[in-house]
Amino acid sequence: MSGFFSRYKFSVNPQEGVLILITMVWGGTFLAVHHAMTVSGPFFFIGVRFATAAVLLGLISWRVLRGVTWYEVKAGALIGLAIGLGYGLQTYGMQTITSSKSAFITALYVPLVPLLQWVFLGRMPGLMSWVGIVLAFGGLLLLAGPEGGEMAFNAGEIATLLSTLAIAAEIILISASAGKVNVQRVTVIQLAAASLFGFVMMVPNNESVPPFSPYLLYSAIGLGIASALIQVTMNWAQRSVSPTRATVIYAGEPVWAGIVGRIAGERLPGIALLGGALIVLGVLISELKVKRKKKAKSVSSPL
Repeated sequence: MSGFFSRYKFSVNPQEGVLILITMVWGGTFLAVHHAMTVSGPFFFIGVRFATAAVLLGLISWRVLRGVTWYEVKAGALIGLAIGLGYGLQTYGMQTITSSKSAFITALYVPLVPLLQWVFLGRMPGLMSWVGIVLAFGGLLLLAGPEGGEMAFNAGEIATLLSTLAIAAEIILISASAGKVNVQRVTVIQLAAASLFGFVMMVPNNESVPPFSPYLLYSAIGLGIASALIQVTMNWAQRSVSPTRATVIYAGEPVWAGIVGRIAGERLPGIALLGGALIVLGVLISELKVKRKKKAKSVSSPL
């Protein structure tokens, strides 16, 4: 047994540890968004949420914003478009499905990222990352499995499924620009772009500005702070964490969303708990590194 464990090395660097903490925060936001849909339309809420995040981060980063480059504007705008589309469709779906189910379906983007990074970035994921993704994907299927064993999706579930493509694109775009941009500047730009996208999408969705409510205000501020924190951390951490490994870490998000949902009264059946365990196992497996033993060099005798 000692020989088996000596072949592998388990390690979590600071960036990966912070991503795990951020994933916990991310999972907790689903329930808040679900409740916010009782007082606001989805795209107005997206606009206000990310506008709040952009303003808050902009106030902190105003000194460095003066050095913004054209590349950062383009990168931030593209990432912001992906964020707006992903969160917009996800929020639209939460009008008709629970927060836990939304989180579970959203996490189906896990197998998309390594495929997209292979196609567009030419980066082949490592063996252990693939094993971790397979386990996480299997767990997600158990978590998001439809009742009665029949695969039938309503409009909210279809919108959430489509959001996974945009979320996968967001992770790929962040990784593609990592190390080439100032994290604070590009995050402010992408949050502002996501906010603008949300307000523009109110028109085709026939949304009107909802009446003022304290819950809408508190939700916008709270989720705005969370969004700013999440995006800054993702941009910072993915400078050294690969898209595949980051994606498997993010796969823990539905577990935390499920826990928060359970506390709020959303029940998790036994099969969902098994799925959550597989996701956690997938995260751990993806962190294993194969250590190959070096072949002993033959030393020829001088005699």
